[in-house]
Amino acid sequence: MIHMKQLTSKEEWAESYPIMSELRTELDIETYLQRLEACVQKESYMLFALYENTAIRALCGALPRVSIHKGEHLWIADLVTTAPCRSKGYGKMLLDYASDWARKAGLGFVSLSSGLQRKDAHRFYTDKMGFTIESYLFRKPV
Repeated sequence: MIHMKQLTSKEEWAESYPIMSELRTELDIETYLQRLEACVQKESYMLFALYENTAIRALCGALPRVSIHKGEHLWIADLVTTAPCRSKGYGKMLLDYASDWARKAGLGFVSLSSGLQRKDAHRFYTDKMGFTIESYLFRKPV
């Protein structure tokens, strides 16, 4: 049985680490848990999980944002499905779940960024999920 829920406890976060580490390969579990707690406390970050029976199969990290030019929206910071479960529609289910959350919260849209090298993900976002490509994201160390 497939079901989704927001993970809120440190135990649930620790349980999510093996899946998130497939996306965020540079993070060990201690760093992951520390950053996750900081994101939740400082940024209102939410971690949604898709379960197949009792096992987490996919994760979506999201946070409400507001900008002068676009207004209120939901930013998808992380989206990952464990490798053996890809192409089962789990990413779509989680993005739909996050979009429903945003709609109920009165937010105007959902946005995300994706690494330039992730061509398959880009096709998924545009072709299957209806996202449009509106900009590049730039970063500079300080």
